Amino acid sequence: MENKLIDSHAHLDDDRFDDDRIEIINKLKDEGIELVLNPGADLATSKKAVQLADEYDFIYAAVGCHPHDSKYMDDNTMDVFRELSKNEKVIAIGEIGLDYYYDNSDRETQKIWFREQIRLANELDLPYIVHDRDAHEDLFRIMKEEAKSNTRGILHCYSGSVEMAREFIKLGFYISLAGPVTFKKAKTPKMVAQEVPLDKLLIETDSPYLTPEPNRGKRNEPKYVRYVAEEIARIRNVSADVIAGSTNKNFKSLFRLKE
Repeated sequence: MENKLIDSHAHLDDDRFDDDRIEIINKLKDEGIELVLNPGADLATSKKAVQLADEYDFIYAAVGCHPHDSKYMDDNTMDVFRELSKNEKVIAIGEIGLDYYYDNSDRETQKIWFREQIRLANELDLPYIVHDRDAHEDLFRIMKEEAKSNTRGILHCYSGSVEMAREFIKLGFYISLAGPVTFKKAKTPKMVAQEVPLDKLLIETDSPYLTPEPNRGKRNEPKYVRYVAEEIARIRNVSADVIAGSTNKNFKSLFRLKE
C-alpha cells in the first residue's frame, strides 16, 4: 500500500498502552500511519487525549463523555470540555452517545448528557463522534432533533444496518468501520462496507479493542487499521490505495484539516 492511512479512532491513552505507549507512537509514521484521532471517554481520558495531541504533531484529540460514564457528568464537566476545546488540536466532541447493551448509566441520564454534548459540539462548530450500541432508535431521534445546519460527525465503529447508515449520512455523518468488518461471520459490516458511498466512509481501529483479523484476540494498535482498509478494498473490488486515499480525504474534509 503506497498511501499512508488515518486511524480515525484510537484510545492511545488507554492503560493497556502504559508499558509501551511512546514506542508504539514513535513507530507509527514508519508503519504507514499519517494521523490518529484519540477521543476521550470521560474527563480524565479527555485530558490525557489533549496531552498526547500536544506532544505529537500527528495525533489529534476529541473530548467528551462516553455513555457508560454519563452518570458522573455535571455542568462543571461540560465547562471543562468547553475549555479543553479551545486547544487547536481538539477537533471534535466525543466519544458520546448511547449504550443500551451494558446500561452502566441509566438510559435517561445517558440521553440527557448525549443531548448536552451534541449542543456543545454545535455551539463550538465541531463535529461529534458517536458511540451507538443497541440504541439505534433513541440515538437517531435525538441526533435528528438536535441537528443544526453545521451538524456533522462520525458514527464510530458502525454496527447498524445499511438503511440506517443512509439516514445518518443524510444528517451529515460519516460511517466509520473497524475490526469487525474483517471478522468472517460479520455479514452486516461487510454489507455496509459494500454499500456506503466512498465519500462518506472512514476507517479506524478503536485500539486497544476490536482487533481485526489476523490478529484477533491480541491488543489492537493503530497500525492494524491497514487490515480494515484491505478488507473493505476486497469487498468493493478496488485497491487498498483507493480506500486509503478516499478515507484520508474524507477525514481531512470533515475536520477541515489542510492537505
